[in-house]
Order: sequence, then structure tokens, then C-alpha cells
Amino acid sequence: MAIRKELVDKAIGFTRPDRVPIVFWNRDQTEGDVMLYHLSLGLEPREDPSKNAWDWSVNEWGYKLESMNDGTMGHPVRPFYPDLPRAAEIHLPPLREEERMAAVSGFLETCGDRYRLASLDLSGFTVYTLLRGFENSMEDVLLAPEGFAALIDAILVFECDLMRMAARHGFHGIHLADDWGTQSGLMVSPDLWRRVFKPRYQRQFALAHELGLHVWYHCCGNLTRIAADFHEIGVDVLNVAQPNVVDVGQVGRQLRGKQCFMVPISYQTVSIRGTRDEIFAEAERLYDRLGTDAGGFIGYVEEYGCMGMSAENYRACGDAFRRLTADRSS
Repeated sequence: MAIRKELVDKAIGFTRPDRVPIVFWNRDQTEGDVMLYHLSLGLEPREDPSKNAWDWSVNEWGYKLESMNDGTMGHPVRPFYPDLPRAAEIHLPPLREEERMAAVSGFLETCGDRYRLASLDLSGFTVYTLLRGFENSMEDVLLAPEGFAALIDAILVFECDLMRMAARHGFHGIHLADDWGTQSGLMVSPDLWRRVFKPRYQRQFALAHELGLHVWYHCCGNLTRIAADFHEIGVDVLNVAQPNVVDVGQVGRQLRGKQCFMVPISYQTVSIRGTRDEIFAEAERLYDRLGTDAGGFIGYVEEYGCMGMSAENYRACGDAFRRLTADRSS
């Protein structure tokens, strides 16, 4: 039996893992094959850094997310940069390596033979929108391209510094979370995304690979039209976060057997309102469209009580991905 890190490597590399790897995202991580370490910090030190807690009150960039005490990360209160700053006015957060890595030793001990994934939590253009506000951000790309370039490039420089730090501390992959989809399509045209953002992400992903890190990329919404672009520029694990709004059949026809996917049972539909049998059937559907016997599929389980997910359905999601292997080996 392969160690759990090797299972993940084999799924990513299409070298026939013994079973489908599973990630438990926001709780019960030791039930899965991957453990997540949060790299983001607030402006003030965490109350207990050893817990690697996710404190979103005021991010180190300066933006604030207001919690609704509903189990979500909250929503932005106001732009940190109501006016687009000049390049000289942009101040990168300090690296704070000792504080940022205060929980690593305990994390590694708990992690054991699991895959170690360092997460930026939110990244790229999503951070830009939190600094400038969503409407300003959409306008900046077209109306203030030089100011936009200065700020987005500063964000990516800082993220690259964090990737270097993660590599120094023995992580296997870097997790980026940058939403590009709405429920029905993309926030910007595919042509604009390819012209403005794709080259920047390609350089960032190339650095991750130079550092020996896999690139795990989360994207909410309908990313159907640019899924192949993520593969082209080096995403190793593409998290199709909302398979209920993505044309997984089309994405599979383009990328099945080439791209490794991390996919949940939809936490807007099936995992919330479905029966255990329906959850199992959805896991089979997703695997059949996106996975192969050689690899390319990682099950994703997240507790979403804030969306109405029952404890029974949460357990069923994990069982559904475990059953994929049993069904194929019987």
C-alpha cells in the first residue's frame, strides 16, 4: 500500500494510484490524504499561532472581511484602496516568516505521510478586488491599465515570496484561490482573461514548478471556457469548485486523462438536498466524466452546515469518494 503522499502524486501524474485520494478541507483533515496549512495572516498576531487558525478579521494586506457568524469567511466591508495607488504607494505585507510558520512543526507531526499543501487562502485577482472593491477592479483593467498592472503585479510578487517560503519548509504543493466564474459564465471575457491574466499566472505557476511545488488552483463558478487554459499554463490540480454550474462533460472531453481535477459533490445542490444514494451517484458521474483508472481525480469533502448540509450528508460525501475505489476493484 502506497503512503498517502504517493497516492496524491500518482493521481496528479496519472501513474495509477491504488485508490482515489480524498481531501477533507475545513474539518477532519486527518481522515484524508492531504493536509492544509494556511499561510495568510492578519494585521495582528493570532491569539494562538500554534493552531494555524484562519483569522479573517483584517487581512495583512489591510482589507477587512465582516463576519456574519454564519460559518462563512464574511464579506468585504470597504475598499482598502478607494483610489488606485501609484506604484510607490503600494506596500507589500512583511514576510513574517517566523510567525507565519509558527505552527509548522506541529503540522508536520500530525501530517505524517500525507501530502502537505500550503494555501494562500485567497490570491491573485480576488485579492485585488478586496483591495479596490469589485466595481473599481473591473474598471481598472480597462480604464487604468498601468495602475492595474502595478497593483496586480505587486500582489503576485508577494505570493511568489510566500511560495518560496513554503518550498523552504518542505511543502509539496501551493494552493491558490482566485474565483473567475459566476453561476452562468466568466466575470470577464475569455479573450480579456487570456490577454491580461493568463501570462501573469503562467509565470507564477512556472516559478512554483521551479521550486518543486505542484500548483493547486481553486475557481468557483462556471470556468468551462477557460478550463483548458489553466491546464495549458501549468495547473497540476484544478479544483472545479461548483460542478453543478460547470459543463463537466465538455471539460472532460477536453482534459480527461491530461488534467488532474479536485471536485466536490456540489455544495449548492446534491450534497445539501440529496439522499445518500444521490450523493453516491453524483460522485460516480463526476468520476466518469473527469477521472480515469490511471488517475486525474481527487475527491473533495467540505462541511457546509452554513448551506444546510446535514451531518449525514457530510459523511456520505466522504463515503461516496471512498466507494469509487471499492466499486472499481470489486
